[in-house]
Amino acid sequence: MTVDPTEAAAFLNANRDGWSAGMKIHYLRASRDEVVATVDIGPEHHQGYGIVHGGVYAGVIETLASVGAALDAMAAGRTVVGLENHTSFVRAVRSGTLTCTMRPITRGRRSQLWEGTVVGAEGKVAATGRVRLLCLEPGSELAGEPAGIKSAT
Repeated sequence: MTVDPTEAAAFLNANRDGWSAGMKIHYLRASRDEVVATVDIGPEHHQGYGIVHGGVYAGVIETLASVGAALDAMAAGRTVVGLENHTSFVRAVRSGTLTCTMRPITRGRRSQLWEGTVVGAEGKVAATGRVRLLCLEPGSELAGEPAGIKSAT
């Protein structure tokens, strides 16, 4: 089953919660082959020097990789969970809109590897990252509960 990337993005935007809502991630496209989202920088994204906190870059990179990997894994009834996040900070950003694009490098039965970039409003690379994710079999537990997406209730 193929999901239209703009429809998947609209669904994600309509159902944002937790960290994604707090960081104000706005999805443009989401598929098993590419996830693209933006973040309009505000004071909540800054660290003490008034630049975007490195955790924002790492979190956005991991979140988008997780979305893409999950869209791929769901076709087989699986879920995914992040194992590693390697984020490199390239250029400081103070304001504007960040755009993150993540694409898969490998998609296996047991793990996936995603890579991407975050660019600032001027189109210059602000961060790059790779995320390795573990594919969980149906019925797997994660932190003592069944693995999978929890509904916002």
